[in-house]
Amino acid sequence: MEFIDLPPLQKAAGSVRLPGSKSISNRVLLLAALAEGETLVEDLLDSDDTRVMRDAIVALGVKTMEEGKALRVFGCGGRFPKLKADIFVGNSGLSIRTLVPAIVTSLSGCADVDAEVRLSGVPRMHERPIGDLVDGLKQLGACVEWLGQEGYPPLALKPALLGAERVSVRGNVSSQFLTGLLQAAPLVARDKPLTIDVEGELISRPYVEITLNLMERFGVIVQREGWNRFVVPAAQRYVSPGRIAVEGDASTASYFLAAGALGGGPVRVVGAGRKSIQGDVKFADALATMGAEITWGDDWIEARAPTSGKLKAFDLDLNHIPDAAMTLAVAALFADGPSTLRNIGSWRVKETDRIAAMATELRKLGATVEEFPESITVTPPAGLNPAVIDTYEDHRVAMCFSLATLGGPYVRINDPRCVNKTFPEYFTTFAGIATPVPVVAIDGPSASGKGTVGALVARILGFEHLDSGALYRIVALAALRKGVALDDETSLAIIAAALPARFEDGLVLLDGDDVTEAIRSEACSVGASRVAVLPAVRDALFWRQRSYRTGSGLVAEGRDMGSVIFPDAGVKIFLTASVEARAERRYKQLIDKGMAAKMDDLLKDLYERDARDSQRAVAPLKRGDDAVLLDTSGITVQQAVDFVIERASSLRN
Repeated sequence: MEFIDLPPLQKAAGSVRLPGSKSISNRVLLLAALAEGETLVEDLLDSDDTRVMRDAIVALGVKTMEEGKALRVFGCGGRFPKLKADIFVGNSGLSIRTLVPAIVTSLSGCADVDAEVRLSGVPRMHERPIGDLVDGLKQLGACVEWLGQEGYPPLALKPALLGAERVSVRGNVSSQFLTGLLQAAPLVARDKPLTIDVEGELISRPYVEITLNLMERFGVIVQREGWNRFVVPAAQRYVSPGRIAVEGDASTASYFLAAGALGGGPVRVVGAGRKSIQGDVKFADALATMGAEITWGDDWIEARAPTSGKLKAFDLDLNHIPDAAMTLAVAALFADGPSTLRNIGSWRVKETDRIAAMATELRKLGATVEEFPESITVTPPAGLNPAVIDTYEDHRVAMCFSLATLGGPYVRINDPRCVNKTFPEYFTTFAGIATPVPVVAIDGPSASGKGTVGALVARILGFEHLDSGALYRIVALAALRKGVALDDETSLAIIAAALPARFEDGLVLLDGDDVTEAIRSEACSVGASRVAVLPAVRDALFWRQRSYRTGSGLVAEGRDMGSVIFPDAGVKIFLTASVEARAERRYKQLIDKGMAAKMDDLLKDLYERDARDSQRAVAPLKRGDDAVLLDTSGITVQQAVDFVIERASSLRN
């Protein structure tokens, strides 16, 4: 499976210009298509969901033309020209729930008895309910046939005369049902008004406000009686405003505002502010409840961490910002106690069952999560675990979990391209405001001096030190001490994943004990060779090595630090020396320790090791194209250290 690895972050700060709002983009595209006249749509979001809507209106006979970064839409005056079409909506709930009512109105009174428009999507779309919307359309007289399971796409729309003056729809499943009926209402209320009654509580009301605002921009006024009745007067029609600009996406803003609150900040989002018509700008108020410092402008919002440095737990009704609420679920990992997100039942019928998905993925990071039908409670752990996050083909899962990196762990996001649904450039943009924990990667062959150089560089920089080559020996030693068999892969992987090993002042410490010499024993050497071939142990040590990337920074030395473990390291050094020079160094080390040594044997051993390291199947030893070569054959240790420090000095805070 494709994935992206996101490193631990020290802080987040900067400015982000938001992409166009998906909610506004798709509403505007459809209204422009239904209007009289031409509409130039500026700042339109370019994403999978908006392409679905663009392709759909074109398939229905509406002409569009790109003009630079804008799109000109030639309105059809309220009736789609082509009413024989198969439309694929992907997993865009807003697209299908607004297209279906609009198409039904065009089919009303259609003289072509063979006219038929079919709509289908990805498998998950065929699990997302649309029955309440269709029930409302049938009250108007629409002809809708289910092509699969009743109440769910795919479906077929056929000609039928619409004539009712009143329609009712449930409000507690999705506000998009009401949005779809509202946008189609003027095309039904040609001679007499149409009343839409909402049964039960209307969720996500701010999204309905967006709909009403945009309808008014296109010349249609809706009379509202609270949130339970909407009346569309007769004889109104959509008329192009000529030019309309799409606001920045307030739902997308939530990730960057949260980054500012979690990562110090300030982070400013530009494109949505106090004058926004989107309800999701109120996400900033939720962050303020947690103690974040929020500043507003007309078209921007800025967030930074609280002066205390600690965010407060919350208990909030988030019915009004269901999409942005997902970001709060991850922000809860940074709070000072359990946080509860209430009235989010609509998550169950989104791109995935978001309540179940968020609970599952938050637990991977170490959180305790209580899951209820319409709410979740998140209790943060003492420290976040590194985690592999599954995204369920849901763009918002992928984006909000990127924020966990501000708590210290590596996070792997599976299927990162799912963000194409609303923000294809998300991870690049996120990286633009993020400061990763810096890494100096020093790789090289055995006895090249990387251990000595690495330890000294780490001390000078004030960074952590990782002697990766010692880890397999430490696993073997820990196993021998615990009485674990060296072929018990499962138990060894558990030891490796939580290995309490540290490297300080040239010493190797295992759970606080100095094991520098112990890991050089014959038993540990043999044991290291045996555990190193076990896939589960290698995988556990992969993540264990990454966990050393904390604090001010890390100097990691080994054979694949820059190529495999830390491919994004800010400085990569390939430290080497001639075989003769390396053999001489080892000879002196052994003699100084009072151990017997023969130069010929050492040379032979190094030649054989170099051959094995360069030819091994997994991460063979080689200098990467982006690694700086340092041959230490004729220089001192201090000269080698100075060489590395010169290149790494910019990584210090």
